[in-house]
Order: sequence, then structure tokens, then C-alpha cells
Amino acid sequence: MELDSAVSGAALGGVAMAGSDVGLLDGLCSTRAIRRYTDEAIPDAALRDMLFAATRAPSGSNRQPFRFVVLRDGAKAAQAKTLIGESAKGIWDAKRRNDGYDRGSGANTRSPKARMARTMQRYVDTIESAPVLVLPCLVRYRDPDPMEGASVYPAVQNLMLAARALGYGGVITGFHRPVEARLKTLLGIPSEVFVACTVTLGRPEGGHGPVRRRPMGELVFGDSWNEAPDWAVDPPGTQHTSAGPPKSDRTT
Repeated sequence: MELDSAVSGAALGGVAMAGSDVGLLDGLCSTRAIRRYTDEAIPDAALRDMLFAATRAPSGSNRQPFRFVVLRDGAKAAQAKTLIGESAKGIWDAKRRNDGYDRGSGANTRSPKARMARTMQRYVDTIESAPVLVLPCLVRYRDPDPMEGASVYPAVQNLMLAARALGYGGVITGFHRPVEARLKTLLGIPSEVFVACTVTLGRPEGGHGPVRRRPMGELVFGDSWNEAPDWAVDPPGTQHTSAGPPKSDRTT
């Protein structure tokens, strides 16, 4: 079947790809975690381009052990989404309670903590209706290894960046973990395959924009630990966040 609704614009290596006004560096610095989606379906052609970009990612020895199970609106997809949705609600309920999202500054409805809680609650309540849910997998060819993620997570980031370039967005979660065995049985995924994460995709209700991170000087070191080189300076206008552990906790 020929897909032509989104396949126009630039050609890469002779492969026609959807056009995008998002430059590479802009995409890298503005791809946010998108948890709120419209009801708009993702066209086949756009989804094809996202997954094509994902499959172009590097992997150890170029073995390309990554695989992607794409769940949309079929009967099995609905069952899998329900399983993941139930798992997501349980995980978030425990985290919300254990991390005190409704205490302290969380009691202030305008605080960042309260806004995050609302966003996460809505996300887990509606995750089953996300237009697309992707299970990136790794076909293991040796015993589990600390470096094996390098052969699947770059492909996941390619997927996220391609979604951003095409006007969509997503977020990476681990909500499948408690129900992974049941998902494998339902979807016919071999037991030895590692399900690396869960990615929801859709058209953002809001939008992308510059992400907020800690200053480079706190994250990039020169010849010695915790000593930032002179050039590790953020571009003018960079917005920062105070999220993450206190500086005193990041010494090892």
C-alpha cells in the first residue's frame, strides 16, 4: 500500500520523508514529555515516518535488535492498552501517596508540584485512549548486560524526535512493567524479549517549547568531578529548573 498523505518534502538517501520546519538542534532542545493529546488519529504516513526514523538508530555492532509493537485501535491493542492503563493507575496512586504530592507545596493548587500531580492524574486516567501506544523491545542475543540499553533507547529517542518534527508528541514510561508477562502472552512477544518501555503518541493539546533543565555548569565537568569547564555556559535566554536532587546529593 502506498502512503502519500505525509510523504512529501525532503528526500533522505532516496527515501521520501515528510517535511518539517523543525531544525535538528531546535528539536533536541524543545522535545518535551507530552502527556495530553487531542482525539486526532495519527495518519499511517506520519506514523510510518516516525517508525522509519526510529529504525535508523544506531545499535551495538549494528545488530539492530530493536523491535516496535505499535498499538492503535485493534481488539488486541485495546486489551493491551487496558492492561497498561490499570498498571499506570496503580503505580501513580502509590507514587502520589508515597511522594506526598498532595502535601506541603502540593496543597497549593498553583504550585508546580500540584500542576504536575494534575497532569499525571489526567495522563493515567486517559492513557488507554492515547491515539498510539508503542512498546519498544530489545531482542536479546546475550545475557542481560548494563550496556544493552544502548541498542534500544537511541531508537526510542529517534521516535520521540521524529514525532516532534511532525507536530506530534509523546512520553516514555515504565507503566508496562507490572503487567509485562500478561502483555507478552496477549501480543505473542517471546519471553526472552526485553520490553524496554512504553511510549504514548498523539497530537499535543498544548505544544512543545524550550525544555527547562539545570544549568550546564551543574551537569558538565572538565578534568575533575564537579568542576565545570569555562565553556560550559548556557546560551543567553536559557530557562532553568530547580527539579532534581539538591546539589549536596549529587556528589557521587
